[in-house]
Amino acid sequence: MDILIIYGIIALTSAMAGFFLSKVGLKTKSDAIIREAELKGESIKEKKISQAKQKFFELREKQKSERKELDSNLHSREDKIRNTEKNLNKQIEKNKEIENDLNKSKDKLSQRINAIEKKTIDIENNRLKAIELLEKISGMSAEDAKKNMVEQTVQDAKVTASTLVQEIIEDAKQRANTEAKKIVIQTIQRVATEHSVENSVSVFQIKSDDVKGRIIGREGRNIRALEAATGVEFIVDDTPEAIILSCFDPVRREIARLSLHQLVTDGRIHPARIEEVVAKVIKKIEEEIMELGKRTCIDLGIHNLKSELVRMVGRMKYRSSYGQNLLQHSREVANLCATMAAEVGVDPKAAKRAGLLHDIGKVSDEESELPHALLGMKIAERCGEKPDILNAIGAHHDEMEMTTLISPIVQVCDAISGARPGARREMVDAYIQRLRNLEDLALEYPGVTKSYAIQAGRELRVLVESDKVSDSEADQLSLDISNRIMNEMTYPGQVRVTVIREKRAVSIAK
Repeated sequence: MDILIIYGIIALTSAMAGFFLSKVGLKTKSDAIIREAELKGESIKEKKISQAKQKFFELREKQKSERKELDSNLHSREDKIRNTEKNLNKQIEKNKEIENDLNKSKDKLSQRINAIEKKTIDIENNRLKAIELLEKISGMSAEDAKKNMVEQTVQDAKVTASTLVQEIIEDAKQRANTEAKKIVIQTIQRVATEHSVENSVSVFQIKSDDVKGRIIGREGRNIRALEAATGVEFIVDDTPEAIILSCFDPVRREIARLSLHQLVTDGRIHPARIEEVVAKVIKKIEEEIMELGKRTCIDLGIHNLKSELVRMVGRMKYRSSYGQNLLQHSREVANLCATMAAEVGVDPKAAKRAGLLHDIGKVSDEESELPHALLGMKIAERCGEKPDILNAIGAHHDEMEMTTLISPIVQVCDAISGARPGARREMVDAYIQRLRNLEDLALEYPGVTKSYAIQAGRELRVLVESDKVSDSEADQLSLDISNRIMNEMTYPGQVRVTVIREKRAVSIAK
């Protein structure tokens, strides 16, 4: 029994010892696992911390760059705002100055208006006093005097008009066919021997061919300057002692001829001198045109023409219609009108005046879509011509109704002058009209100052303002003009369009 108890105690002790040992082993293993886990956790923690730091630094750098960009945009906007404020302040100051000027002008205008009103009142008072005085002297009121005068004038006019109409009708019935045939035959006989001579070329004679080199200049700069200033083509070829000036406009050819003559005589030929001489010659030609108009009016016995009409009469010398010189044609028509009017009992002076002015619409500086007859009538009306003259000018191509006896006379005489042998050459006029259409087409574009059709219409030179047309716009302009020429005009061969753009700075040393 005791042995069993001992054995039991021993077994129990062994079991407890084993359990204790197993528990110690498990604790050791668990501690190792815990330490391993703690180490892995520390490494993961450090890794996450490092990643978080890196992400933080990246976000901070990104924030810094975005802030810099925002600061830059803010500065630029602040600069724009400051510039805008400066511009607004300048504009406000300008507006104030303009407002001050307007106020000053308004004050001056008010003073003038007050002065005019005062003068008007004084004039009206003086007129009323004069009327009262006349009424006292005559013993009649102003209204009665007006009625009596009007009635008397109407009666006199009726009597005179009826008498004149009756005389004209009776005279026309008696001599209509015979006198008409006689007048037409006589007028044709008077001008049948004269012929029209117009061309588009002038020849400038020189003493020696050495002058040609000076006219051309170094690298052709002199001749280019001459062509640009005058719009005339200078042909320097093997023709001995001669330079050919080619242009459809007689005014340009004459300007070029006189300018070249002065330059060759003076000996100083360079671009600046060329421009100076051409400007002087243009002024001289304008004076000669005015003088020619005055001489023509004096020769025909026409007086009291406004200076604008006199100038247009002078310009007719340098204008042709179907190859017929316009001044010669107008003088012929004026003389024929006077002759025919005297034969049929119409005022010959008025007829001669209408005959001279019937084609002034062809030499007008105005750009208008009106026919030349109506345009001439408009110009004459502006210059104070009488209604019968105006009707004769406007109706000589049946573009309005004839209301006076002078109108058919002018129409008939115009036809006689144009239909006589050798008077007109339609081919020349068609050629000249084509060149004018070329130049007018280029002048329609903004920035174009001058245009010249040269080389018989095979080249169009266009001069533009450098401050309004850039180099790229000049290229586009030449393309646009060439396309319009191809689409809108009929021409032989090809037309070269050259756009010239230059910048000049001129200063004077005194």
